[in-house]
Amino acid sequence: GKVPASSILASAPSDKNLDAWRESGCRTTHCNLEVLQESTLVFLATKPHILPAVLQEIRPAVGPHHVVVSLAAGVTLQTLQRLLPAGTKVLRLMPNLPCVVQAGAMVFARGSGAGDGEAALLKSLLSSCGLCEEVPESYINIHTGLSGSGVAYVYLFAEALAEGAVKMGMPGGLASRIAAQTLLGAAKMMLETGEHPAKLRGDVCTPGGTTIHALHQLEKGALRATVMNAVEAATNRACDMAED
Repeated sequence: GKVPASSILASAPSDKNLDAWRESGCRTTHCNLEVLQESTLVFLATKPHILPAVLQEIRPAVGPHHVVVSLAAGVTLQTLQRLLPAGTKVLRLMPNLPCVVQAGAMVFARGSGAGDGEAALLKSLLSSCGLCEEVPESYINIHTGLSGSGVAYVYLFAEALAEGAVKMGMPGGLASRIAAQTLLGAAKMMLETGEHPAKLRGDVCTPGGTTIHALHQLEKGALRATVMNAVEAATNRACDMAED
């Protein structure tokens, strides 16, 4: 709600990719250069292998008044700055799927031409989509392993929680809703209290109670080490993709 839909111009090769923008009241075009002519803030949301050709196409139209934000995974600020005119204000953004429900986790890094004003503008606009933090570019691949891919780890855990309840006799639909609400509530407590998760976990455990017995089983299954390994594997893959 920070920008009127009529102020947004979206470009894509096919009408299929533009239908959702039109339904939201945005203007659309098949001409990338038209976006540069009419907009100062430009988001590049292409597949990584397509981005170099798009940058080559728009390069003649990019001026000092433009702010260019890339969402392409693995394409570094150095590459973006090399393929755009010298001094272009470039930022690199990595969102995650829950942005579509305004509960995303996003990080961005700025290139050498982008200043505090451009960073503040991007952060202000994206705050309506969830948490948005400026980070060193080296953190972006870690964010991919932690949050971009991490959404899938949470879905897997939610599925397992619900299936455990189904095993014990609860209907599947109810179990899934309660699992989702449990994750939502736990996450909200982390954000709103600022407490370390270990402290919050300890608050739930009573001596000899249900939780500590359950946590013992999770520890025997090496849950923590397995999740840490998952974040490491996804981060390393993101680094490999950047090198490709």
